[in-house]
Amino acid sequence: MPPKLSQPPDPNSPLYLRLRDRINFALHVATALCVCSGILFLNKIWNAGWSWIPLLLLVWTALVLAHGFWVFWWVKYEEV
Repeated sequence: MPPKLSQPPDPNSPLYLRLRDRINFALHVATALCVCSGILFLNKIWNAGWSWIPLLLLVWTALVLAHGFWVFWWVKYEEV
């Protein structure tokens, strides 16, 4: 049985905003994992020796960590 909403979603609600930000963070993590693992896989299969991969992984990891910091610690959703 799927969950049912007790009221229509309000885009200005703090609960809605918190859920939206956490879903965006989850998509960011999933995208980073898919792209980076795909690049590592292709590098291994093709034996390409791409030297830019560690820099990409480092930068994207830093962005994901900054996004997580923003979503889970920095942003305060005010209850109305």
